[in-house]
Amino acid sequence: MIKIIPSLIGMIIFCCSCKQPVKTASPSGYDLTRPEILKMPSGLNELSGIAFSNGNPDTLYAEQDEEGRLFYFPVASLDVKHQKFGKKGDYEDIAVCNGTVVMLRSDGVLFSFPLNTNGDEAISGVQETAGILPAGEYEAIYADEAASLLYVLCKNCNADNGTKSITGYILQMAPGKTIELKSDFRVNTTDIAAKLDEKKLSFRPSALAKNNSNSQWYIVSSVNKLLVITDNKWSIKEAYPLDPALFPQPEGIAFDKEGNLYISNERSQGANATILKFTLQKVKS
Repeated sequence: MIKIIPSLIGMIIFCCSCKQPVKTASPSGYDLTRPEILKMPSGLNELSGIAFSNGNPDTLYAEQDEEGRLFYFPVASLDVKHQKFGKKGDYEDIAVCNGTVVMLRSDGVLFSFPLNTNGDEAISGVQETAGILPAGEYEAIYADEAASLLYVLCKNCNADNGTKSITGYILQMAPGKTIELKSDFRVNTTDIAAKLDEKKLSFRPSALAKNNSNSQWYIVSSVNKLLVITDNKWSIKEAYPLDPALFPQPEGIAFDKEGNLYISNERSQGANATILKFTLQKVKS
C-alpha cells in the first residue's frame, strides 16, 4: 500500500494538469462571460421581470414578485422610483406595449395600465384581465409594440402535461386597450434536450424576449439555468447552459433598440439582485 499510494497521487496530479478549462459558449454577438453588472438596491431583491419602452435604453421598467408596484430607473444611475398599481401578489414579468404597462401574475391574470411616470404614488385606470389564459403557472411575457401583440409562455401548464412541448399564447392589444386571445404556439422541449445532448428535459421558462437585430427569440429558464434561442417560427436553434456564478436566478430578459442584451437575477444567498448587460458585439467580416 505504501508504494502504491504515491503512484496513484502522481497519476491524479498528471490527469488534473492535463485537463483543459471549460469555456462557456455564447450566442453570436454576445459574450455571456463578460457582462456589465448592475447591482440592484435591496427594494428590488425579488426582481422578476424587466422591459424597455420601444427599446429606449434610457429607462428600464421592472417589477418584483411580492408587491404590486411598477419600478423604473435610468440604467446609467439606478435611481429607482416606483408607483403602486395593485395589491401584493406573485407578479412574475412585465411588458410595455405602446404606452401601456402589462403585468403578468403567476396564475395568468394580467394587469394593464397607462405608462405615466409623473411621480404619482398610486396608478389609476388599472384593468384586470382574467380567464384569457388556460390554467397553469406563467412567468414570461413580451410585447411586440409594432404589431400590438403580447407573447405569454407557460412555465408549467396543464395543457402541456404528457407532451414534449411548452405552449405559448399570442394576445392582441385591441383598440381601447382590451386584451384578446389570438392564437398559440409551441416550443419543442425534445429539441432543446437534443441540443444539450440530454435524453429528456423538463423545461421551465421564466422569461422571453425577441432580438430584433436577428428576429430570434431568447428564452431564459431559471430552474434549468439555460438560455434557449429559437427562430421566428419557434424552431430551436441553440441552447446555452448559464454559469450559476453569474446567473444564480435568472428571471428576466430584455433587449434595447441597439441590440444589447439584459438578463436580470433575483437575490441569491444573501447577495443583491443584479441586471447583467451584454453589449452587442460587431461580427467581424
